[in-house]
Amino acid sequence: MTDAPLFQRVTLIGLGLIGSSLARGIQQLGLAGELVATDASPEVRARAAEIKLADRIADDNASAVKASDLIISCVPVGRAGDVAQSIAPHLKPGAIISDVGSVKASVLAAMSEHLPDNVHFIPGHPVAGTENSGPDSGFAELFMNRWCILTPPDGADEAAVEKLSALWSALGANVEIMGVAHHDLVLAVTSHLPHLIAYTIVGTADELEDVTHSEVLKFSAGGFRDFTRIAASDPTMWRDVFLTNKDAVLEMLGAFQEDLSKLTRAIRRGDGETLFEHFTRTRAIRRGIVSIGQDEAAADFGRKHAALKKKDS
Repeated sequence: MTDAPLFQRVTLIGLGLIGSSLARGIQQLGLAGELVATDASPEVRARAAEIKLADRIADDNASAVKASDLIISCVPVGRAGDVAQSIAPHLKPGAIISDVGSVKASVLAAMSEHLPDNVHFIPGHPVAGTENSGPDSGFAELFMNRWCILTPPDGADEAAVEKLSALWSALGANVEIMGVAHHDLVLAVTSHLPHLIAYTIVGTADELEDVTHSEVLKFSAGGFRDFTRIAASDPTMWRDVFLTNKDAVLEMLGAFQEDLSKLTRAIRRGDGETLFEHFTRTRAIRRGIVSIGQDEAAADFGRKHAALKKKDS
């Protein structure tokens, strides 16, 4: 527990995986004197109240943000502008406004249009998540040893940036400051393109006429199984990501298609040297991710298994 809360009142708008994880972490660490939360769904609000995700569950965005020192929008990026418009007249002067979307340029433009000049808007993106969503999916440890990228606009108040950074650091995240355009390009490579590929591969398998659905499920090897985990992510969120970061995604998709064409030619020509060189290089990237603590090298990707027992004869 902290000696004194970082913020007297914090408001979370949207209680999916990220919002509910933030709520649990903020409560567990005492980072807010009062935590207020809301969601567009009455069912989610009811569930949030039932499991006590916040000190108060508000019925709407306007009432949720009144007198709040920090407001974090945790909704899909396509709804960011609507959130800003709904809260703008009710914001406390000097309040910090942030978000958690994985696209930053479009969010900055959409929200800045509505927010008043007397608040501090600091977009953010915790690079953490699972394929699950909803208020029951969150957990306080989600952000531990993960990166949270803040993309403050030019002229942003340094004290506000530092205070928001302190919140994420307290939750266990490593904070990085980055420009919005660079963020969107980096995430197009590391997150958006992999999700697009996963959705495509799983969709292709589902459409193959000579492979039954039961066989796809039954014989899913590790690679396909991991693709299905990624492809199970929230469809609303990822639809909005691709629509709002389309330029960066299309640029990375073009580079991917060039690499795919190169590998296609190598396979067609029996060019084992090219394949081996490519696979060796990509293997080193995986080992680098493990070495900096962003994943583990446990057998079978750390999946839990029952102990092997000898069958009765």
